[in-house]
Amino acid sequence: MIEARGISKSYGIVQALKGIDFEVGAGEIFGVIGPDGAGKTTLFRILTTLLLADEGQATVDGLDVIRDYRRIRNRIGYMPGRFSLYQDLTVQENLEFFATVFGTTVHENYETIRAIYVQIEPFAKRRAGALSGGMKQKLALCCALVHKPRALFLDEPTTGVDPVSRKEFWDMLGSLKAQGLAIMVSTPYMDEAGLCDRIALIRQGEFLRIDSTAAIVAAFPYGLFAVRGARKYQMLTDLRSLPGIRSCYAFGDSHHVAVPDGSWTAGTLTTALHETGYLDAEVQVITASVEDCFMDLAETVSTS
Repeated sequence: MIEARGISKSYGIVQALKGIDFEVGAGEIFGVIGPDGAGKTTLFRILTTLLLADEGQATVDGLDVIRDYRRIRNRIGYMPGRFSLYQDLTVQENLEFFATVFGTTVHENYETIRAIYVQIEPFAKRRAGALSGGMKQKLALCCALVHKPRALFLDEPTTGVDPVSRKEFWDMLGSLKAQGLAIMVSTPYMDEAGLCDRIALIRQGEFLRIDSTAAIVAAFPYGLFAVRGARKYQMLTDLRSLPGIRSCYAFGDSHHVAVPDGSWTAGTLTTALHETGYLDAEVQVITASVEDCFMDLAETVSTS
């Protein structure tokens, strides 16, 4: 349904995308996971025919993004990262406008958006600019779906949205997936990776790995510990100086320490920290998260 081969794009001396290859099937949620500035929005703009790549080819529903851009625009729905609907128009007016742009009506395709629209229908006469973040998100999704697209592109749709609305949004994506849509979604939130069928971890314009979340986590090649204690900054420095430590990063209230199998145990690492003066140090064996895998893959690329 969505396919890219060798997509590259530069802005002056900054290379935003570096030879991106992937494909997304119908009825699949494909997540592009990475920090701000990694190239997610550039990739989405190329795939939605809003930007030309410097190199490579891409197709959506079998259509070339350059040669067939007009036909593609009638077959896709796109939610950019920034709310881009008409803030002075009401909910109903925005929806009717976008339906008209695509040569259809809200009535004709109501069943496509019904499950989402019923949640904002009580506010149909309210101006879009006066909606909450979660309601704006639902309206934007309705406008992206009102013409019954075959592929849906969502660029950081949950950024700045409260946790309840984020959950509701992902529940809606699950329902859309069941209808056979190819859904491509980008996010900086690593915890949303597990809600996708497959993910691509992106850093500095490169895909580090593409696979299911479970497969990426299962392939983490090191032992991993969570270390807690006072004097966190100094502890981070001292942990990194210990022999045989692969990596050490701050994660919330702890440090995640990756080590080659057999080089350290929770007991020997605790003893080493106590001997260094961290008498309150606690060491726990943990399972790697997607974020741990991302950090390891990024470090591997940086040192290769």
